[in-house]
Amino acid sequence: MNGCRGCKFVVGSGKRPGICPLCRRACGLTYHHLIPKKLHRRVRFRKTYSKAELADGVYLCRLCHDGLHALYDELTLARHFADLRAITTDPAIRRHAAWVGKQKA
Repeated sequence: MNGCRGCKFVVGSGKRPGICPLCRRACGLTYHHLIPKKLHRRVRFRKTYSKAELADGVYLCRLCHDGLHALYDELTLARHFADLRAITTDPAIRRHAAWVGKQKA
């Protein structure tokens, strides 16, 4: 499988080949924690979510992953985007994913 720009799959690179659920491109995917790891030690999140829920995430292409973090800070991501449905229905994220989908894979 061909990798996307800068995302060629290399064993041990932390990227896995697949289809990004946001932009639908076939390329190397990176793991996005739905609750950012930086917030896992905060009492509010430890009381609200189990360890398994804190570890939950989705695989996204690098451009979508970077765009998600550029659009929203970690606290906003944890509070409002803790599941894939919330991520895919947000208008700003959808606009970014539409743009990414037009980029060369």
